[in-house]
Amino acid sequence: MTDIVDELKWRGLFAQSTDEDALRKALADGPVTFYCGFDPTAASLHVGHLVQVLTMRRLQLAGLKPLALVGGATGQIGDPRPTAERTLNDPETIAAWVQRLRGQIEPFLTFEGPNAATMVNNLDWTAGLSAIEFLRDIGKHFRVNKMLTKDSVARRLESQEGISYTEFSYQLLQGMDFLELYRRHGCTLQQGGSDQWGNLTAGIDLIHRLEPGAAVHALATPLMVKADGTKFGKSESGAVWLDPEMTTPYAFYQFWLNVDDRDISTYMRILSFRSREELEELEKLTEERPQARSAQRSLAEELTTLVHGGEQCAAVIAASKALFGQGELGELDEATLSAALSEVPHARVTELGPVVDLLVEVGLSASKSAARRTVKEGGAYVNNAKVTDGESAPAAEELLHGRWLVLRRGKKNLAAVEVTAG
Repeated sequence: MTDIVDELKWRGLFAQSTDEDALRKALADGPVTFYCGFDPTAASLHVGHLVQVLTMRRLQLAGLKPLALVGGATGQIGDPRPTAERTLNDPETIAAWVQRLRGQIEPFLTFEGPNAATMVNNLDWTAGLSAIEFLRDIGKHFRVNKMLTKDSVARRLESQEGISYTEFSYQLLQGMDFLELYRRHGCTLQQGGSDQWGNLTAGIDLIHRLEPGAAVHALATPLMVKADGTKFGKSESGAVWLDPEMTTPYAFYQFWLNVDDRDISTYMRILSFRSREELEELEKLTEERPQARSAQRSLAEELTTLVHGGEQCAAVIAASKALFGQGELGELDEATLSAALSEVPHARVTELGPVVDLLVEVGLSASKSAARRTVKEGGAYVNNAKVTDGESAPAAEELLHGRWLVLRRGKKNLAAVEVTAG
């Protein structure tokens, strides 16, 4: 199992560990139980969480036993953000989100066999703990001067808002998680993002104080940042969620399809389960023919299948092709078509006017004269059919699912018209 360390390094998934040599030895001696935590601070995980979820999957495939923690307790506090206090959600909401996140994580792990995964919730060991017990049994072993060095805490202390004692105490709760999982499940490795390093090492320090001689480790993956400096996991419309109701499978697919060429090699290595040879071939294709977007298409298909299933992925690919004239729009189901068209410029109208008016309405043409010129040059399409008479209005029976028209200017400029009741 020591090969997994080299594999993680090649893939850019190894930012730092507490003691690499000791970790390699522990993996060689095996088996190792590890955990990664996710806080229910929203109704869904987003693609930034995929780095940790898929790393858990990778470690399990290498023979390690995963504990996936969804924090019903820590979710009520929230890890301090560098800028401002989190909004506290009520316990009922958090409990519902715990179940939603569990349902998103479980498909990526195996719950059978010698290294079967286990789902855990830190509310199980905190709900009955009194404040006095927490301060005496856990707080006693933390040093405030060391806690103040954590980056997010230090930045908050320098701000006008400061930091509440509630969020300041988060580090104690996460440290206690590692201690409890060590005692309950023999967990000796915590995995997380490098921005969590202070929390990861807090758990190790606590275990060393209360369980002398215990050999425990932390492994941090690097934070992913886009080449243009923007935050990974964000699109123009906001965060890219794993929940299909919050980010449609079509939008999820398009997010990966539109990855910058400067980022795709990094994302492929970190997120894909393809072999080194396959990834290196895709990297070569990106260098030689970037316009083909072979690596982006490969990653989009792989991750959409992993997150939303093969059937949804096939529907999304069919929609992508049909929108650009490479398939039949009429064969797309209403949900897939609606999701796809919500990602392009669109206008709502109560009745259909001339095509030239519609081209202006949706922003494909700057003016009616420009729209007429596009029609005359053969570059205007309605539902993939070339428009020859821009002054006529499309017939009602041309509406897809009784409500949509797909307009296209040239090969790549798309928009939609939705007909609604007056």
